[in-house]
Amino acid sequence: MSGREAGAGSGPGPAAAGGRSATEYRIEDLAHASGATVRTIRAYQDRGLLPTPERRGRANVYGEAHLARLLRIADLLERGYTLASIKELLEAWDAGRGLGGVLGLVAEVHGPWTDEEADRITRVELDARFGGSQDDEAIAEAVELGVLERVPGKADEFLVPSPQELAVAVELHAAGVPLLAISGHLRELRGQVEHIASRFLEFTTEHVFARYLGHRPPTDSDAAEAASMVRRLRPLAQQTVDAELARAMRMFATRHLHHHLGSQESAVEGSETRPVLLPARTTQSVQDLVGADQVAAFITAAAEREVQARTLDTLASSHAITNKVDENG
Repeated sequence: MSGREAGAGSGPGPAAAGGRSATEYRIEDLAHASGATVRTIRAYQDRGLLPTPERRGRANVYGEAHLARLLRIADLLERGYTLASIKELLEAWDAGRGLGGVLGLVAEVHGPWTDEEADRITRVELDARFGGSQDDEAIAEAVELGVLERVPGKADEFLVPSPQELAVAVELHAAGVPLLAISGHLRELRGQVEHIASRFLEFTTEHVFARYLGHRPPTDSDAAEAASMVRRLRPLAQQTVDAELARAMRMFATRHLHHHLGSQESAVEGSETRPVLLPARTTQSVQDLVGADQVAAFITAAAEREVQARTLDTLASSHAITNKVDENG
């Protein structure tokens, strides 16, 4: 289709026929105004997402309605909708059902889930906060994890989506934790938190949101009610995790303290037993190896063997040091 398909003129302008004053576009001008490509516009027409343009002789003429529809499609795509779901939404809109409630629900879900505000930091400031040393590998790891985001055109400046998360890393590093160990811990923690978030969404969808989202797309009123429910339930996930994390930390911190203080005591009676914290994956691996009824015996034997090996190593090391002293003396 040529760039002259809309008739005379080189760009959008008022139509003369019938005294109409609505803006009209050739397809190239519509593409420029909407940010879409000519190919995309034609594809949308083929899929029924865009109304058929008016035909005048050998030319196709587009109007403001086409531009508005293209901008709405672009907005929905940016919000994560597929073209198939967008078509359903637009068909509902064309049928007079409206999109106000649906777009309100989308905006609510895509809105911020924290009151924290992003910040910026320079490379010099970042190095200073982590003791003054430059660590390009740690920076690359932080960018990959999204803890830092590069600012286009500014090689020495970063966006910090969560200043609180960065502050935690600073404190851990100051306490002696290596930067790469911090990033590794964050990867592991993120996977566990994402699982919690997924389960919370499944739970609330099943028991709360299913009744609002039964229609595709949901009615305007149902979508508006669902958006209101999102606002009410938004803080519950974090409150629940905070409470459970506090409970778990109190329990495990107490156990760890007792374990480490107990390790300083004198010899233990042969018949005395003490609980030892082991990762679940370790216990499962032992169980797979020797069977559930032999887990305790295997771990006990392995621990005793390690103690004996370390004792022998210590004795051998002490003997070597003594011999060296005697030779030098």
